[in-house]
Amino acid sequence: MYKIEPHLHTAYISKCAWMGAAPIVRWYCEAGYDAICVTDHYNRTCFDYSHIDIHGEGDKVKQFLEGYYRVKEEAQSCGLKVYEGAELRFDGSENDYLLYGFHHELLADPEQLMSEGLAAFAPKYRADGAVLIQAHPFREGCTPAPAEYLDGVEVINNNPRHVHHANNDKALEFAKKHNLLMTAGSDFHEPGEAATTGILSETLPEDSFAFARLLKSGNYTLI
Repeated sequence: MYKIEPHLHTAYISKCAWMGAAPIVRWYCEAGYDAICVTDHYNRTCFDYSHIDIHGEGDKVKQFLEGYYRVKEEAQSCGLKVYEGAELRFDGSENDYLLYGFHHELLADPEQLMSEGLAAFAPKYRADGAVLIQAHPFREGCTPAPAEYLDGVEVINNNPRHVHHANNDKALEFAKKHNLLMTAGSDFHEPGEAATTGILSETLPEDSFAFARLLKSGNYTLI
């Protein structure tokens, strides 16, 4: 079985994260993981923090994926596979959504994406073939989104700073009620938070799109 981490953040983009590529790769390799997905925060606070001008020229997605690129390069030393991901936040809500298997064009206009909201974004990510999972939907300050806009729910969020009020039991109940995909993530930001959970798969996805297909299939188990 292959061990995969679907939810982690880097200090290059996520303001709330502390760690760079080298320790991230070292910890996950030592913990026996075969792949990780970098899901840095895609929101206004983190764009400001990482000095990405969402109204300026240039490839904003490439800038946003700096953490992914750095981790992927570092991971070559131990053969750890690294997938592209994002944790989206729309204006007017504290909810976060993990996005997998997207083409870069989908995230090319941060201003439009963040201001349009989940209802407008849902048909776009589905047309792109991406997968959208609501992260920690019952954490304090968050509310479960309408199920029709989601592919799944993170039913195990194992971040030790939040696990006691993540209400994972409520997330599991919600996912079962609405027949949604279920995922588990370490939600790694700081030392001591890496490699606490994830998924186990009989196959190891080759790239980010194959990872999204694995999630869509539901052919995995939660750690």
